[in-house]
Amino acid sequence: MPELPEVEVTRLGITRALTGARIRAVYVHGAKLRAMVPAGLPHLLCGGTVASVERRGKYLILQFPNGSLLLHLGMTGHLRLVPATTAPGPHDHFDLVLDSGLVLRLNDYRRFGSIHWTDQDPMQHHLLRKIGPEPLTDALNTGYLYRLSRNRKVAIQRFIMDTAVVAGIGNIYAAESLFRCRMLPDTLAGSLSEAQCAALVDAVKETLSVSIATGSSSMDFTRTEEKLAYFPQQLYVYGREKKPCRECGAPVRRGRLGNRSTFYCAHCQR
Repeated sequence: MPELPEVEVTRLGITRALTGARIRAVYVHGAKLRAMVPAGLPHLLCGGTVASVERRGKYLILQFPNGSLLLHLGMTGHLRLVPATTAPGPHDHFDLVLDSGLVLRLNDYRRFGSIHWTDQDPMQHHLLRKIGPEPLTDALNTGYLYRLSRNRKVAIQRFIMDTAVVAGIGNIYAAESLFRCRMLPDTLAGSLSEAQCAALVDAVKETLSVSIATGSSSMDFTRTEEKLAYFPQQLYVYGREKKPCRECGAPVRRGRLGNRSTFYCAHCQR
C-alpha cells in the first residue's frame, strides 16, 4: 500500500514531465473508483497547463490555473508515464494526455484510489484540511508530539498512524520507525517522556528520508508493465515474522493492534 515515501517518490518521478505541460485530452476508462471520478474533468482540464505537482499526506495535488486535481493511490494504485500510443489495460482507469506525447496513467486493480477536483484552496478541501503536520517538516517536533500525546491511552503505533496527528504514516513506516527508536508498538502514547518523543520524531524523519532516497534512485515511472512494483525496501521488522532481527538475531514477532498487524523485536524494543 503506498504510504508517504511511495507517494513522494511518485511526485518526484512525475514532476519534471508534468510541470508546464499542457493537457491535450482526458480519458476516463473507469469512473467508479473509491469515489466516482468527477464527470466534468475533461472540460475542466483540457487545454490547461500543470503549474506544479505537490503532495499533502498521501494525496498528490496537480495545480492548474483554474483549480487543483487531487489524486489518492489507495491500496494498489500506481501512476505511470507512458507513450500516448500505449493502449490502456483492464486496470487503467484515468489518462491525462500531455502535449509532449506522454500520458499520465492511473492503474489501480482494486479501485481504492480516488480522483477529486476543487477550484478552491486545495489545503482547505475536506479531505486535506484536517491532516496533521508533514513529518519531514519542522512542524513535527518534540514539543508538538509530547503535547498531543498527553493523557492519550492509545498504542503509540496507532497514535502516529492517525492522519490528524501526523500526515502520511501507515503501518509499514510506523512499525519501522518504532523499531528504529527501540520502542514497543503497544506503548501508550500518554506514557512517553519528552526524551522518548524526541527519539520517535527523529526515527520517523530518518525512516521516511531513507526510504524516499532509496525510491528516488531506483523507481522508473516510464515503465509500461501492467504491474509496477514499488521500490524494494530494507525493512527491519515489518512483514518479517519469525525471521531473525537484523540487529540482534532474535525472531521478529507479530502482534495485533486493533484490526492491524504489527511487527517488532522483543529484544531490541522496550
